[in-house]
Amino acid sequence: MISQACLRGNRLVLHVLGRQAARSSSCDVPFVQTDSRHELDAHTLAQTHTASLFSQSSIGAFFQEKPVLRNPFTQDALLRGYLRRHVPLQEVESDLSRFGQRVVDEIDELGRQCEQNPPHLQQYEAWGRRVDRIITCPAWTRLKHISAQEGMVAAGYERRFKEWSRVYQMSKLYLYAPSAGLYTCPLAMTDGAAKVIESLGMPVKEMFERLTTRDEQRFWTSGQWMTERKGGSDVANGTETVAWRQEDGWYRLRGFKWFTSATDADVTLILARTADNNGNVTPLSEEGRGVASIANMLTLTRIHNTVSAVAAMRRITQLSREYSTKRSVFGMLLKDHSLHVQTLTRLEVETRAAFLLMMEVCRLLGREETGVATERETRLLRLLTPVAKLYTGKQAVAVVSEGLESFGGQGYIEDTGLPAILRDAQVLSIWEGTTNVLSLDVLRSISKSSGLVLEAFFSDVKDRLHVASPALGPVVSRVGASLSSLAQFIQTAASRPPASLELAARDLAYSLARIYMGVLLVDHASWEGASHSDIYAAVRWCEQDLCPVVSGEAKGCYSSDTQAKDTALVYEGLEDED
Repeated sequence: MISQACLRGNRLVLHVLGRQAARSSSCDVPFVQTDSRHELDAHTLAQTHTASLFSQSSIGAFFQEKPVLRNPFTQDALLRGYLRRHVPLQEVESDLSRFGQRVVDEIDELGRQCEQNPPHLQQYEAWGRRVDRIITCPAWTRLKHISAQEGMVAAGYERRFKEWSRVYQMSKLYLYAPSAGLYTCPLAMTDGAAKVIESLGMPVKEMFERLTTRDEQRFWTSGQWMTERKGGSDVANGTETVAWRQEDGWYRLRGFKWFTSATDADVTLILARTADNNGNVTPLSEEGRGVASIANMLTLTRIHNTVSAVAAMRRITQLSREYSTKRSVFGMLLKDHSLHVQTLTRLEVETRAAFLLMMEVCRLLGREETGVATERETRLLRLLTPVAKLYTGKQAVAVVSEGLESFGGQGYIEDTGLPAILRDAQVLSIWEGTTNVLSLDVLRSISKSSGLVLEAFFSDVKDRLHVASPALGPVVSRVGASLSSLAQFIQTAASRPPASLELAARDLAYSLARIYMGVLLVDHASWEGASHSDIYAAVRWCEQDLCPVVSGEAKGCYSSDTQAKDTALVYEGLEDED
């Protein structure tokens, strides 16, 4: 309905669409018409009509406060608790606290500038010469310098904290990643390249020193050029690039790499086949060891991927929590709405479980590198690296997506910077092996070790459950029951066709992840410094189905009949146009 209110003195006619002016809400849109023969006294209009028009409006000059990033170290109770338990060094705590504040004061804005100013390719200079130069923003260069200063790569090789050096390094990257504008990608490649060089006996010592220095003027980053058009994850069979040896001892490369990581890096590792002057091709490095030589790089980059995934989850939970203390809806702050808090609790439990799995993989890596890892720990590292990468990658997408909802419409507006967290998280389930590829890698690790990696897994879980706090009895029983169910599935699956086990690979990997995350939560909740929240997180995590592969088996998900039905369902309607 249209209501008209007339001010006869100057023939003002006010039109309000919708409800009457006296009952209008802040959503009503008033507009004014005036007779051109009379001047409108704006001050009189404001005094006379504003009160009645907006008598029930509570908006006024209100602007919603944005979520504030606070020191991500001091705000992370689980990280600080973990370090108090395992690395109780004042030097570590002080450095991470200082660095956390640097993230807030400097790094976060630099990362935002990198997001807003992506790199671009300059093919020709002003006078027509071909230059093929990648142009990056000054913030990207600044992040490189900061990475060197803070030892983002160096900390893993200085081994200042011995077997805990990787935990220290990855803790720093965990604080850094969500604010780094994806600079963590070249850092992962650089770390991986340094690891390869170290594992091969330092054939290029100067390069290693540049990749691991804290001197920002000498620091180099490394790229990774592996993938070809038909390669994908199958780099062993997909590599056609050939390295031709020249008279001076160098090689000339011929081939096509369709994807490169850290293209603006100072150096790069390239997978290629070697050829002599007659065009005869032999494998790279030692006989048949070309792909094996880059395995250490894959281990490192997959762990970096895990760190970035968990860091994204932690950042969105921290921002969501902070925002809930200042955003009011339906007359209450979000933190006072029990349903909202319940949702944040679920995100927090996911993040805590992922964090402990991440830290365990980093701990195992540090022990292996310093020569103190047991045989069981070495096998666990081989199994858990792909498991951690694949599971946390999926978690990050789900947790960040849910977390964005806690900001309402602002969670979708690019200017807030929030959508970038989800966009950057999406790559984590793809980069360094998709979920399915890594699930098959889990099967390969089991097969190549003749089941010894699984033996290490079961014995480690049992040992941790054995020393768990009596207060966690029901949770321990639940994890133990899931472990027994998993053992039974594996025992019967060994006699089935390979295709059946391949169908179960994804659920098997998920089961390994959930059970191990559960026992890590139980283990952390059992130490003397544990909080009530540590205990509650373990309880909540173990309420879910910890062994989905057994549930899938019970539903017949891995049978040949189900496989045929799956195929028919997916490809129904896809007709051969020929």
